[in-house]
Amino acid sequence: MPVESIHSLHNNPQSLRNPSRVVVAMSGGVDSSVAAALLVRQGYEVIGMMLRLWSEPGKGTTNRCCTPDAMVLARRIAAQLEIPFYAVDAKAPFRDSVVESFIDGYTHGITPNPCLVCNRHIRWGLLLDRARALGAQYLATGHYARLQQDPSGNIQLLRAHDKDKDQSYVMHVLSQEHLAYTMLPRGEYTKLQVRKLAQEFGLPVADRPDSQDLCFIGNGDYGSFLSRIAPQVIDPGPILNENGETLGQHRGLAFYTIGQRKGLGLCAPHPLYVLEKDFQQNALIIGEKHLLGKTELSTATVNWISGEPPSSPLRAQVKIRYKAAPVWATVTPLENQGTQVVFDTPLSDITPGQAAVFYDSEFCLGGGTILRHNIDSNLNPI
Repeated sequence: MPVESIHSLHNNPQSLRNPSRVVVAMSGGVDSSVAAALLVRQGYEVIGMMLRLWSEPGKGTTNRCCTPDAMVLARRIAAQLEIPFYAVDAKAPFRDSVVESFIDGYTHGITPNPCLVCNRHIRWGLLLDRARALGAQYLATGHYARLQQDPSGNIQLLRAHDKDKDQSYVMHVLSQEHLAYTMLPRGEYTKLQVRKLAQEFGLPVADRPDSQDLCFIGNGDYGSFLSRIAPQVIDPGPILNENGETLGQHRGLAFYTIGQRKGLGLCAPHPLYVLEKDFQQNALIIGEKHLLGKTELSTATVNWISGEPPSSPLRAQVKIRYKAAPVWATVTPLENQGTQVVFDTPLSDITPGQAAVFYDSEFCLGGGTILRHNIDSNLNPI
């Protein structure tokens, strides 16, 4: 049996006796709007749904996923497409799961990725539950990624055709059950093609710019956000070199990232970089660039897209950040369901709290959160 793409299975209404009901996660942006328009054109019974997410008190217009303007645009597009539209209040669960995990991460000295938590608990949690309650067979989103079914019936997650916009990294947290209810109508298109489609559909969002920052931090200044919301996280401490000598004072570990060069507030005859954030000592460890490179990391429990971990070490390309280039490594599954990852060449920006995501060519295999320290000698490969 040849591999069939989910795109062809789910997006060909002639193959269905009756058009399936699909809930589209709308944001008022060009990607989700085109996704909805494509599904309407293909004959689906489409329902638009938009989440109302938490924003900092007194800054209600700054959550970029659900500003009043975005809500107006989404409603306008739904009306233009002649589909029902619902707004879902997700403020409390978003605050409890996404924002609290963000604060907790910085409290414990790591750099979390809140988009991963949001995808697992809000979009493919609360929103998917609402879609199923409406009798929808699928939840469609505007993500740039692709799905296809293998001969055994498992759903595979693939990188988007537009590699610059590929979002499979932030979708690696999804299970087979999640993916069975998922449609990605735009994964076959590039961003340029999506904007052209928006113009063809006459949508008023064709030229709307993409959002770049964390949705609940309006100006992108997460240090100031943490200072207001969780001041206990901002705890000044010593800046140390690799020999433990004190060179100055940092403003709080949350203000710094691994590999950072600027903003250290030090005068030195040669460039210095953040090597490590020592949570136990509340110390920022800095040094010269050649000290940055590391060839190993360990992850917490990995979500394998197939549902099963590999039985032996595998060669894979690994991304350690959303925008990072994939690099070759050997990935060894461990008894604790995590992994040991050994890279072919040293990397200078391995950051605890971010995810290491594994790829076999176009296929996303899964991934897990990068732990603070390298491999513990007590962790045994399976």
